[in-house]
Amino acid sequence: MTTAAATLAPPTADLTLLLLTVEEAARRLGIGRTTCFALIASGELESVKVGSLRRIPADALVAYVSRLRDASASPMGNA
Repeated sequence: MTTAAATLAPPTADLTLLLLTVEEAARRLGIGRTTCFALIASGELESVKVGSLRRIPADALVAYVSRLRDASASPMGNA
């Protein structure tokens, strides 16, 4: 694990998990669980149902952050 990854993840985080709870995903994104639920409800953050449980694929966090970065870079590229 890189130093940057170690500082972003709590010491007990299992970075090999494919599916995360909403709380785990929110912690990795540095947002609150309510905001994370709002992102899921709006479709901005992908989630899946496993039985009655709501889970976020780990790669969905990367995709979400990539879209945020692309969106923030677009106006700068036009300037």
